[in-house]
Amino acid sequence: MQNPANQDNEHYTSLRAKANQEGDARARCFQQSREAYARRERALAKELSEKGKQHEHTMEALNAEASAWIFRENNSDSKPGELDLHGLYVKEVISCSDKAIKEAQQRGDSQIRLIVGRGLHSGGNVARIKPALEDLMRQHNLPAEVDPQNAGILIVQLA
Repeated sequence: MQNPANQDNEHYTSLRAKANQEGDARARCFQQSREAYARRERALAKELSEKGKQHEHTMEALNAEASAWIFRENNSDSKPGELDLHGLYVKEVISCSDKAIKEAQQRGDSQIRLIVGRGLHSGGNVARIKPALEDLMRQHNLPAEVDPQNAGILIVQLA
């Protein structure tokens, strides 16, 4: 089960912060590229666009490293059929959940428990992960319900 300290871990927060900085640099480069293009400075626009793509690649690599680290840490002692998704971004949650559901179905598991939290760490305390997963389950025609004992767990029926 998730260790709340993992989301405050210096390594994890540093990776996410660096990824955010790269994202900001990417946005600046793309904005400057559009401005250069509007001024008909095509070569500069292309150079800035390429630089923006490099920042994007670095951002994605840092986020992937952070995602892999927090997922590994949070699930190191998880029970079979249980997946702790704390600390992941929605896109990462969808990818991890999709993979875990396919693996659970191949094993013949009847259900999987997705620990999503209650959205307390989301901006404005509005849950983003649970609604995204509920949409994913609808797309896969898999019944999902909130655990009656814990509103931060989504139980997905696989069989």
